[in-house]
Amino acid sequence: MSAVTETVAAKQAANGKIRLRWPHYLLITSGLLVLLSLVRVIDDADPVTSSGTVSAALRLAVPIFLAGLGGLWSERSGVINIGLEGMMILGTWTGAWAGYQWGPWIGVLAGIIGGALGGLLHAIATVSFGVDHIVSGVAINILGLGLTQFLAGLIFDTGQAKALGGGPRQSPPVDPIMTLTLPVLSGGKIGGWQSPDWLGSLENHHWFAVSDAAGIVRGLTSDMSLLTLVSLLLVPLSFLILWRTPFGLRIRSCGEDPYAAESLGVQVYRMKYAAVVISGAFSGLAGAFLVTVAAPLYQDGQTNGRGFIGLAAMIFGNWRPGGLAAGSLLFGYTDAMNVRGGGQSVHALLLFVAILLIGVALWQGVRANRLRPQAVTDLARRELRNAYLGAVLALVSAAGLLVWFMMSEIVPGELVSFTPHLTTLLVLALASQRLRMPAANGLQYRRGEAR
Repeated sequence: MSAVTETVAAKQAANGKIRLRWPHYLLITSGLLVLLSLVRVIDDADPVTSSGTVSAALRLAVPIFLAGLGGLWSERSGVINIGLEGMMILGTWTGAWAGYQWGPWIGVLAGIIGGALGGLLHAIATVSFGVDHIVSGVAINILGLGLTQFLAGLIFDTGQAKALGGGPRQSPPVDPIMTLTLPVLSGGKIGGWQSPDWLGSLENHHWFAVSDAAGIVRGLTSDMSLLTLVSLLLVPLSFLILWRTPFGLRIRSCGEDPYAAESLGVQVYRMKYAAVVISGAFSGLAGAFLVTVAAPLYQDGQTNGRGFIGLAAMIFGNWRPGGLAAGSLLFGYTDAMNVRGGGQSVHALLLFVAILLIGVALWQGVRANRLRPQAVTDLARRELRNAYLGAVLALVSAAGLLVWFMMSEIVPGELVSFTPHLTTLLVLALASQRLRMPAANGLQYRRGEAR
């Protein structure tokens, strides 16, 4: 047993990686909570951990991680899907078109179908006809935008739809989906009895860490749309299907080595088609979420690049559902800072991110020390060089943010609106060293051409 343990430890030291388990994640979460509370107290920025901010962050993160899940399914089968934005746009239009006529849940179903049709088109182009994946994705983005603009002017700006409030750039209003509030803790109702809002009371005291935890939990348990709850459950469901079922294994094998999968009897074309259509369905659901929960109608430009941010969240999560969800929450949180707190809250985040970057620099330094004794091959030397480069980059970025924090009291509005996109670039830059996409992702496959 000791020999096995030593071998595992040696492998961990050789590649500089440590496998994280649930206690590690709980410890990291607690540390981030304490750090957020500290930043809130230092900068007197209560919206940083308020229940309103957390609720807005969750609402803004859901369409991002739904689009990211769509990209995950597609790319795990070996098909790059940058058409998530276009499929999302199709979901917003079809969801609003059906939603204002037959109710929000029919709108959700129609949005899923609209996105799935976009996924089917992408699968036909890339899998059957061998079109370059990037070209096909760009074409679907253009098609989705142009088609919905045309259909909006054709349908929403005439007849009954126009009388109900539609126009050339928007649909009539869609009825909202029912929301849920946890009784007792967050002030929900049990029968006809209104329970006290214990978490709200704790949050209003602004105690260090305690009130912050109460605000976060309250934001996650009050006025949550039923569709949000359903969407959250899709993250573990996707993990279970892709990593715990034969169907998921076949899809992932197509993304790693389709010719090996073919030799084992896997219907590669069928698996790729299924994965890409499911990808489109997830993107369509993200679009339907925008018109039934985030805003009660379709509007031109409503997706606002969320499909691309979802793709970035998928890459940040290393093509895995858990990391994807974490990245989406990060992007949703920075977007919520823009909506709820403005320049003051984003100013507090400068200090928060600077401290995190210092932690990243320390971690990269420790990783470099672990790699140094094994740096005898070109690959190991490259890993060591990347670790040192990451540490230096993180330290320089942290120093710049600290200077910015000390020299200002508020972040200008122009930069506040750019915060989510800046976060996307920063996260991808820091996460790029540990990424490993499916080996056959983006490669053209033809049945029977194995060499």
